[in-house]
Order: sequence, then structure tokens, then C-alpha cells
Amino acid sequence: MTENNIISNSGSKEKLHPQKFLMWVAIGSICMMFAGLTSAYVVKKSQDNVISVLLPNIFIWSTIVILASSYTIQLAIKSLKNGKTNQYNNFLALTVLLGIVFTVMQYFGFISLVDSGVKFIGRNSNPGASFLLVIIGLHALHIIGGVIALLIFHIKSSLNKTVSKSVTGIEVLATYWHFVDILWVYLLIFLIFMR
Repeated sequence: MTENNIISNSGSKEKLHPQKFLMWVAIGSICMMFAGLTSAYVVKKSQDNVISVLLPNIFIWSTIVILASSYTIQLAIKSLKNGKTNQYNNFLALTVLLGIVFTVMQYFGFISLVDSGVKFIGRNSNPGASFLLVIIGLHALHIIGGVIALLIFHIKSSLNKTVSKSVTGIEVLATYWHFVDILWVYLLIFLIFMR
């Protein structure tokens, strides 16, 4: 009887879609990269010549923006599943807009740091600030990549009168988007506590 249960249970299990599997592999790789960078920052921080950098409040405000974008992409998926293509397109466009606003806020955060005298590169640069530039800069590149992918999904959906009922593509993209949002929260908390 146990064998039959095992066979019937294994036959009814859903397999992970290959695109979703590849996204999880990519997320694992990105996690390892940022774990390495934050570990290197901790080691470098223990040296005497690393000066702490106080993050401007705009980085905290940008966190609210990126978390809101996670909510809007979930609303987009829900709309698509319910066959509401106009709502899907609107929520997708809003997610793109929030991603762009987040990136712009990050840029202004760095401008604020430069204006306060923080040197990221070059002569008399602060190693702590250089790490900050690399860590936040790499995260921003991942956000920009996500915004481009979201924009492509939005344009394709807007040009087609009929939207595919398959939600796999947008679910994969949403997984990535939620990941970079959570990654930002981790990085922000890490950088605040490592001051």
C-alpha cells in the first residue's frame, strides 16, 4: 500500500517549469555574488583605514518605492489570471515606473553623498565608500535589467490585442523582481548596521 501511495503521489506532483528553475539558479548565483561582496566589506571594514559612510534618507524612501513595486507586479499577475488585460497593462506600467523612480532615487542618493564630500573612486577615496558604490551599483544594474524586462512585457502586451493566458513568463519575472526588492532590503539593513 505504501508503494501505491508513493507512486500516486509522485505522479500527481507538479514539476518545476524549466524557466522557473533557471531563474532560481540565477537567483542563487546573484545571492552568492552579493554574499561575497558583503563578506569582503565586513573584512575590509575591520581595517583601520575604512571610514563609515552615513546613508542619506533617500535610500530609505527608495525602499518604500521598490516594495510598492512588488505589490503592483503581484496585482498585474492577478489581473492577467482574471483575464483583465487593461488592468494587467496598467499595473505592469506602474511597476516599470516605480522601478525607474527607485533607480533615480538611488542616483540622487549617490549625488547627495558626493556633495557631502564622500569620494568613491580615485585619489583619497574611501575604501568603505568604494564598496558602497560597487554593492549598490551592482544592485542598481540588476534593477535596470528588471525594468527593461518589465518594459518589454508591457510593450508586447500593449501591442497584442490578445494576451496569452499563460502566466509563466510574468511569474518568472515577478520572482526576479521580488528577489531584487528583498535583496535591496537586505543590503540597506546590512549597510546601516555596518556603519
